[in-house]
Amino acid sequence: MAGGIGSRFWPLSTPEYPKQFIDILGCGRTLIQLTVDRFLGVCPDTNFWVVTNCKYVDIVKQQLPMIPESHILAEPAARNTAPCIAWACWEIKKVDSKANIVVTPSDAVVMNPQEFQRVIANALAFTAYQDNTLQQNHRIVTIGIKPSRPETGYGYVETSDAVDGGIYRVKEFKEKPDLPTAQRYLEKGNYLWNAGIFVWNADTITQCLEDYKPNIAADMDKIVETGDVEHIFPQCEKISIDFAVMEPASKDGKVFTHPADFGWSDLGNWASLHDKLEKDENQNGAVGNVHLVECSNCVVHAENAKKVILQGLDGYVFSEKNGQILVCKRTEEQRIKEWSEK
Repeated sequence: MAGGIGSRFWPLSTPEYPKQFIDILGCGRTLIQLTVDRFLGVCPDTNFWVVTNCKYVDIVKQQLPMIPESHILAEPAARNTAPCIAWACWEIKKVDSKANIVVTPSDAVVMNPQEFQRVIANALAFTAYQDNTLQQNHRIVTIGIKPSRPETGYGYVETSDAVDGGIYRVKEFKEKPDLPTAQRYLEKGNYLWNAGIFVWNADTITQCLEDYKPNIAADMDKIVETGDVEHIFPQCEKISIDFAVMEPASKDGKVFTHPADFGWSDLGNWASLHDKLEKDENQNGAVGNVHLVECSNCVVHAENAKKVILQGLDGYVFSEKNGQILVCKRTEEQRIKEWSEK
């Protein structure tokens, strides 16, 4: 999934060139390239599919030239994750009716790709068709991240009993909590962060959408039959995959979770970037030709600037991109989206 606009990372991320296409970590690879990199031990690059907004198709082709052009699906309108995922899964099933599928955002970070591959392999084995018989195995696995702090910015997965190879049954999905609730989740020990990474086989997801959202399933049937994405897709119900499938399927006992600890972050804001960047002795994280004098607890991204010198800042965000500059307190970063829209 590569259609988001990353508005909380302005000016680094803009609707014209959002964060999944940016080398946000200063490592020489963009977030979508890093996403593909960590799956190369799981499947060949010819098995990758990308769903993105129609205006980002050329960027995807440029950054991921190895992916077949027919595997880049261009959304004519943003309809949230359920139609996005459904379209990809319907197209994949048309090519391989017995496909085992991993759905992942393109803008997250994983610091331990080897452990990531191990977890994904376990989940794929759990959701695959049974050997030799090709019997249906209607199991869904969501990857759950072991929480390291009482985080209020993520949804949670409540686990119940263990079932197989470190995989647990999901009791319930929880919306983003307030701080006291998040602290309680951390203390109880059976709550995981919802990473938005899902594993299922092609039959499972098509059957679930037919059961829980038959209107979306019918739209996908029409798209695959007629190829008329331009007119049908914008009319799809705008709904997340969590509400459309994961929550009702969990109530029917079809959803499981694989706890994981592979250095995951959704990089949803400047605070999460600061957390992942290498810091100096004053807890500053910087990307670019940046010189910090008497600064502490800052996050700076100025990869394309010739030179940046900052003095005397404590707890600030600084970013420069294409002549646009942001300087604000880290404690006020939730207001960046509002400011950038003025």
